[in-house]
Amino acid sequence: MKRVLLLALSVMSLQAHADLLDAFSSKDASAGLKQALEQGATQAVATLGAQGGFLDNERYRITLPANVRKAEPMLRAMGQGKTIDELNLAMNRAAESAVAEAKPLLLNAVKQMTVQDAKGILTGGEDSVTQYFRSKTTDALTQKFLPVVSKATSRLQLAAQYNKLAGQGAALGLVKAEDANVEAYVTRKALDALYLRIGEEEKAIRQNPAEAVGKIARQVFGAMGSN
Repeated sequence: MKRVLLLALSVMSLQAHADLLDAFSSKDASAGLKQALEQGATQAVATLGAQGGFLDNERYRITLPANVRKAEPMLRAMGQGKTIDELNLAMNRAAESAVAEAKPLLLNAVKQMTVQDAKGILTGGEDSVTQYFRSKTTDALTQKFLPVVSKATSRLQLAAQYNKLAGQGAALGLVKAEDANVEAYVTRKALDALYLRIGEEEKAIRQNPAEAVGKIARQVFGAMGSN
């Protein structure tokens, strides 16, 4: 019974948000969302792209994949502790540098958003923003991030060792294939964190519309909160 009630409330919430788009003009609702996403993307890049944006935040810090970390005690026992620490630092610094390059592509994705896209986000689930940016920017940001990450990690001897260990793990099914290369791994983790952070920023605006920088965004999300 409780599950049915929760489902009914969820449907009612989605309907309320759909009705909101009818109450506002579709153009206004879309403009309000764009303002919120521009704000969220800008803030996410500023937060994660700053020094310590990844390393100093446990939620976003990039660590070695679990099955690669299993080899860490052995490597440290072999005198590789300092090198491992350097790799961990380099991975997170590389992610910070790469994310700093993301803002133009993210803002362009917002500009290209259609009214239908906006409606899908406003009436979608909690990860609708994340999924929108993933679908529009993953390929372009990956191409942008990889050279930055490669430059930061290629000079480290352990980066090659990571690729060897992870490659062996991938062959045995112990490590995801996309994690078998340190540059690709850091790029993917940086993108995951970036999309997550943008979604969190947008969620915060939904919960507190007064924090939105744009007038239309405050109106749209304020109305959503009152439904």
